[in-house]
Amino acid sequence: MTCTLILMRHAKSSWAEPDMGDHDRPLNKRGLRSARALGHWLRGHDHIPDQILCSSATRARLTCDGLALGLPAPAVPALYHAEPETMLDVLRKARGRCVLMIGHNPGIADFAQRLVVTPPDHDRFGDYPTGATLVATFDAPDWAAVTWQTGRTIDFAIPRELTD
Repeated sequence: MTCTLILMRHAKSSWAEPDMGDHDRPLNKRGLRSARALGHWLRGHDHIPDQILCSSATRARLTCDGLALGLPAPAVPALYHAEPETMLDVLRKARGRCVLMIGHNPGIADFAQRLVVTPPDHDRFGDYPTGATLVATFDAPDWAAVTWQTGRTIDFAIPRELTD
């Protein structure tokens, strides 16, 4: 059996209101555009999740909404600024065969690097900019069996390459 993970960092957030709490920051115009472009890219490459695990932060939720995938995406508070170990714990409880996880740096960049055997040949994989999206597969019967450095990189994209 194969499990597929779509690992996405939220799109670009707004800093228009400096007194707003980090958890509540929305997307800026570029972030909204990026989320739409990422959704189009996912559909165009047939990377369609059957389950979404999304941070409870507003910018992550708005990224998810902008993808327009038509799936319920209950907020997962544990993914807000999660460390890689927490992200793996959340993923191991997933039920879908293709799971989209939306989270934050620095945890998501570390998580991506620790998951795959060979990173994508892309100069932005290491810093995982806003909207960065990795697609990886795992030869595992279910998510509970997934361990570090067992993922095979299938695809990687950043919004700047999709919107320019």
